[in-house]
Parts: sequence; C-alpha cells; structure tokens
Amino acid sequence: MASLKLTTPVAVLIGSVIIALAILVSNGVITLKKDKVAGATTNTPQNTQEPQQTQVTLDQIKDVFGKSVIKFGDTSKKLIIIEAADPSCPYCQIAAGKNPELNKQAGSRFTLVSDGGSYMAPVPEIQRLVTEGKAAFAYIYTNGHGGGEMGTKAMYCAFENNKFWEVHNLLMTSKGYDLLNNTVKNDKTKSGEMATFLQSVIDPNLIKQCLDSGKYDAKLNEEQALAGSIGISGTPGFYFNTTLFKGAYSYTEMESAVNSVLK
Repeated sequence: MASLKLTTPVAVLIGSVIIALAILVSNGVITLKKDKVAGATTNTPQNTQEPQQTQVTLDQIKDVFGKSVIKFGDTSKKLIIIEAADPSCPYCQIAAGKNPELNKQAGSRFTLVSDGGSYMAPVPEIQRLVTEGKAAFAYIYTNGHGGGEMGTKAMYCAFENNKFWEVHNLLMTSKGYDLLNNTVKNDKTKSGEMATFLQSVIDPNLIKQCLDSGKYDAKLNEEQALAGSIGISGTPGFYFNTTLFKGAYSYTEMESAVNSVLK
C-alpha cells in the first residue's frame, strides 16, 4: 500500500509532463509533435505507406483541366499533376516547404533538407517542373482544416492576374498560416487584412475588390466535389497522372512516378 501511495502521484505528474510537452500552443493553433497537428483533416503518410494506383483513369485526370480551375499547361504534356489542398491545412503548408518551423514541429521526417533533415517539399519541385515546361498542373481546393476559404479565393484572384505562385507561396509561410488560422478565419469582412498581407506581391486593391465581389464564392464547393470525384478526400492529395499520393510525401517518394513518365 505504501508503494501505491508513492507511485500514483508520480505517475500522474509524469503523465501531465508528457501531455504538456506533446501539446504546443502557438498563436491559438494547437500543434502536436510527432507527425500530428490537431484539428487537421489531413492525409499523413506513414513510412510504410505506398502511393495508390486508383481506379481513376487518365481521361478523368485530364477532364479536370477542362474545368474552370487554376491550371498551367495542358493535357498534351506527358506528365499531368493535380494538387488538392487547403492553405490553412498544416500538412499542405508542410508540403509547400515555405514554413520550416511547422515542418520541424510535425516531426523529424518532415524537417526540410535546408534545415538538416531529409524532407524535400514536393510543391516547389512541382512548380519547377511546370516552369521548365515538363508538366501540366492544376490546383483545386478541398477543405482540410477549415480556415483556407479566403486564402483560396485570393489565389483564384491572383491567378487571373498571373500572380498565382507569388500569392500561393506567401500564404504558405508562417505568417500566412497565422493570418489564415488566427486572423482571417474565412471572415469576409477581413478582406482588407488579406489584401494588405499580400501587397508585397500583388496590388492590394485588386485583391480586395476581387474578394469583395464574391465572384469565386461558389467555386469552393464545386472544387470540393471535383476533388471527391477523383478520389481525394483529405489534404493534401497529389496526382501524378493516375498515381495518387494521399498526404505530405517527400518529393523523393514521388520522384519515381515523375521519372517513369518523363524517361
């Protein structure tokens, strides 16, 4: 009995310490260590998980390019890439590689190469393939965290002004993540804050007018349905032709799907 009285409080104390260390609260966004971020409806690949050959056909993938979506290149390319994402989603941020602190918080397997880790963020590599003319690329929205609606609409507005990558990459920084999840949070009255944040890469008046017009409000649901129709539910999801990667894989794990097409 004496042993029980001694060890029980110690066990409670140790448990409390473990929980306190596991949960980090930063600017109102709760982040869990060891590859988990709270509140995220995401695909988190495990080390043993393999990319999926789905029942989706290449024609279905190409059909996405026939929709009114953000897209670069056309389906005459050998390599066709689709990303379904939500800019407020932590694992979408991780895959973008512009928020290194979040990568570190998610666990060692997501620590960027530039920070001494082994993770190669796929989105910059996709941007490179598009810029080099080696791939066609479409970006579609699906809800992965809940706070990315205005950010996505800002990307639609940026795309029509040939500034998609500039706006995308800024929203995928630590400051962009904080803005989306803690300031804007899909509040349409915060379009001014969004426009001001993006002013270094695009005319804030263009962004504010575009957001306030509501012209892209309906696209969010349309694109979620589109993502679902090709088998993507969580975020992020990437297609390289018909090979589906559900989660924030390192580009090194995706590269074979690229090389098999471009060889």
